[in-house]
Amino acid sequence: MDKEIIVKVADSPQSMEAIFDVRRAVFVIEQSVSEEEEYDEFESSSTHLFATYDNRVVGTCRFRNTSQGTKLERFAVLKEYRTQSVGASLLKAALAAVDHDRMIYLHAQVQVVEFYNKYGFSPLGNQFEEAGIQHFKMIYSADNLQ
Repeated sequence: MDKEIIVKVADSPQSMEAIFDVRRAVFVIEQSVSEEEEYDEFESSSTHLFATYDNRVVGTCRFRNTSQGTKLERFAVLKEYRTQSVGASLLKAALAAVDHDRMIYLHAQVQVVEFYNKYGFSPLGNQFEEAGIQHFKMIYSADNLQ
């Protein structure tokens, strides 16, 4: 039987701890983002999702409302699970949970722009640096689905 990816909303201190562990592994350790930049003032005002695979928390993301719309952010999947569709499952769950009457956007690291493009996101504007990593702002439109 195939392993199942289950995406849930974080609703306990234990799930938040597991989410922070994934983000620490991906952003702080693997990508050398400082903890001060990684954990911010929006932790408590964001909706956090986490993905389990074989009963292990292996991925996470969050979303929040901003003055520009709804921002999807902090997508992180443990390296050994990146070929298991965990990121796609998280993105689909986030898109299903947000208000599509608001603009939906994210800041994509340059190496995953193509991934987000497959799910209806298009780059807007110039490349920029965030936490020492090059990004593009990307806007969602169901019309862009491939």
